[in-house]
Amino acid sequence: MNAANTSGDMYLWYVSPKNKERGHVPEVHVPVSIPVSNVPPVHVPARAPSPASPPKWGRVPLLVLVVTALMLMAAAPSPLGAQSAPQDLKDDLGRPFPLPERTPERIVSMAPNVTEILFALGLGDRVAGVTRFCDYPPEARSIRRIGGLVDPNIEIIQSLDPGLVIAFRGNPLRLVDRIRKLGLPVFVLDIGQGLEALFPLIAKIGRVTRSEERADALAAGLRRRLEAVDAALSEVGTRPKVFVLLYGQGLWTCGGESYVDDLIGRAGGTNVASALPKKWVLYKREQILEDDPDVIFILARSGKDFAAGRDWLLRKARVESVAAVRSGKVYELDENAASRFGPRLVDVLDRMARLLHPELFGERP
Repeated sequence: MNAANTSGDMYLWYVSPKNKERGHVPEVHVPVSIPVSNVPPVHVPARAPSPASPPKWGRVPLLVLVVTALMLMAAAPSPLGAQSAPQDLKDDLGRPFPLPERTPERIVSMAPNVTEILFALGLGDRVAGVTRFCDYPPEARSIRRIGGLVDPNIEIIQSLDPGLVIAFRGNPLRLVDRIRKLGLPVFVLDIGQGLEALFPLIAKIGRVTRSEERADALAAGLRRRLEAVDAALSEVGTRPKVFVLLYGQGLWTCGGESYVDDLIGRAGGTNVASALPKKWVLYKREQILEDDPDVIFILARSGKDFAAGRDWLLRKARVESVAAVRSGKVYELDENAASRFGPRLVDVLDRMARLLHPELFGERP
């Protein structure tokens, strides 16, 4: 694994051992930019033209026609998951995508956050393939693996015979196009810079899976929780200075273009690195000493990793003089939840808000 701050659009690069293709660290899910320009057009079959004139029904009485039509409609089967007539929807690359008439029986997810949203919509039994990093909810771990985010196995995807493939920013566009050329329906989604972008993301997955009502219900529940946090913070006064540390990668932290920066602001804090126009950046020790954050959040995969990260801050990073360390306000955040643009970001926001302003939630500081 080779670290390099080469683009400002991510904090770490890695090279897939299979095809030597550069991509982002999948489990942290900070995306590589997808080039939208020069995208080859997608061929959408033209619809059959309408007949030039209506068919001749002769002199059949109108009442007979109406009764016959009603009988045919009543006799027609109503398949499970059937929806209204399909329409075209554009994915986040601007490519037309014909909506299916009903929920696809077999869905392949090419990103952990997509998998999480599909399960949250109650579609876990329709998910036929996921990446090796799709580990939430736990049920996703037993689903057939298609590879990683930048090195998916196209042969496995094809063998699953999916009715829908949902790709995400970070999946190499070249491989997405190869899947599309196999005749598989691929819908590509982008990531948002703020928490509000989660709602259109859920809505799009709801539409493309014809689960609009479930998507609306999921979004409404998340919205209620966000409004509860906003209400608790409505009279917030002082906003603590916050530094977010990604454990295991030096002093890597989120810049102003990261959605984590938005989480900090909505939780009633101020990101000390928000002025940097990047998603993730390598901070310098001198800078964090100067910023003197009041609170440090460590993104860690486990309690053991959090303890190791806190120890690293004290012993190797040598930032023991900053206010957060001196006051003991160094807290753990679940990297698995915080690093995926999905419903659990609301959990992360709630935890951050309660740690930054416990008095506003009826808790002890």
